[in-house]
Amino acid sequence: VQLQAFGGGSVQAGGSLTLSCTVVGGTVSNYGMGWFRQAPGKEREFVAAISGEGGTTHYQASLKGRFTISKDGVKNTMDLHMSSLKPEDTAVYFCAADPAMNLYGSSWSPPYRSLEFWGQGTEVTVSS
Repeated sequence: VQLQAFGGGSVQAGGSLTLSCTVVGGTVSNYGMGWFRQAPGKEREFVAAISGEGGTTHYQASLKGRFTISKDGVKNTMDLHMSSLKPEDTAVYFCAADPAMNLYGSSWSPPYRSLEFWGQGTEVTVSS
């Protein structure tokens, strides 16, 4: 299984962007999946996660309301719609997947190091 993240780019503050992550060799509904980001000079941080069937979502508290995570079973992607973007959202965004589908296992608890699959990252730059 490989994860491929795409959709990053440059956007002005206040704009929107949607990232997507596709599962190559697998089906999104079979994995709990999530997004993480790493800003320059900072540690990687959790952004959002979604359960296998998409019925449960978790967000970093400070991002809830601006970011929406979802799955598209037809496209076989996990998506992250980001709105009202701020310069501090500038980061490389990584997608991750794990066979633990319900988000309540140890894989989906900090520091998230045991998540099984990681994508290569897609860069988001928000200018003021």
